[in-house]
Amino acid sequence: MSVGTRRRRGRDLHGILLLDKPTGLTSNSVLQRVKRMFKAAKAGHTGSLDPLATGMLPICFGAGTKISSFLLDAHKRYRVTGRLGTATDSGDADGTVLAEGPALELDTDTIREVLAAFEGEGQQIPPMHSALKHKGRRLYQLAREGTEVAREARKVRIFSIHLRGYEWPELAFDVTCSKGTYVRTLVEDIAKALGTLGHVVQLRRLAVGPFEEHQMVTLEALETCAQSGLSALDRLLLPVDQALAEWPRVVLEAALCLPLTQGQAVPAHPDWPRAWVRVYSPEDVFLGIGEVRVQGELVPRRIFPATAGLNASG
Repeated sequence: MSVGTRRRRGRDLHGILLLDKPTGLTSNSVLQRVKRMFKAAKAGHTGSLDPLATGMLPICFGAGTKISSFLLDAHKRYRVTGRLGTATDSGDADGTVLAEGPALELDTDTIREVLAAFEGEGQQIPPMHSALKHKGRRLYQLAREGTEVAREARKVRIFSIHLRGYEWPELAFDVTCSKGTYVRTLVEDIAKALGTLGHVVQLRRLAVGPFEEHQMVTLEALETCAQSGLSALDRLLLPVDQALAEWPRVVLEAALCLPLTQGQAVPAHPDWPRAWVRVYSPEDVFLGIGEVRVQGELVPRRIFPATAGLNASG
């Protein structure tokens, strides 16, 4: 059979699964497991979680992968437990202890003041144990070889950080932050500001962009659904457009839908915001992502198959 006629492996699915990743597994191993379970032809996750971490791992199927970059850019919320007084080479409990410090007498008012100082825009140096690349190699690969390279500080933003509990040596807090924020580095920086060392012992991602904790599905729940067949699994998928729920929504008149989906710019309504928008047909079918430009036209940026917008939400 030639390449041109070879059958594609797997089903063409379009949607998003909000997996509650268990601890002890890599994001990619979980992705491959879920992909096999759904017998999907195409799938990818948005934003890796360390093996130690649990919580929200959005898995995009088919056309859902077209919005993966937008989910990567979305703000995220974490529940964090750090251990003060000890530093590890990886910044978390999976690493090797590098140094230990004395126990400190810290009151909660002091801790709250330090946490509050991290809110807003700041700079953060990515850890060596990260998936960033240096000359084509992942930093964590270099770290495992004992090599450390210079990393440039990156701009991050902490939208909110709230103390949940403290009893030496454990510090628990919730944080909502921008893309590119490394919670392991945040814990180390907080510990330094308190005059000690620190590392992450528990990390759970609670939200990504518009998606919240209650929407997550566990691997156990997936396995139970799989026993009832693929249709039961498919019902767990969210429409692609739900990932863009915070974007402006516009409805295109019927005569302009086909030209837009064929890649043509079409006239924009004068009341529409000059921004990237979700575009729908009069029948509430999600057509794709467009950009409303100052010239008064709607330019298509991502066009989606009609099945991606089934059960489209406003």
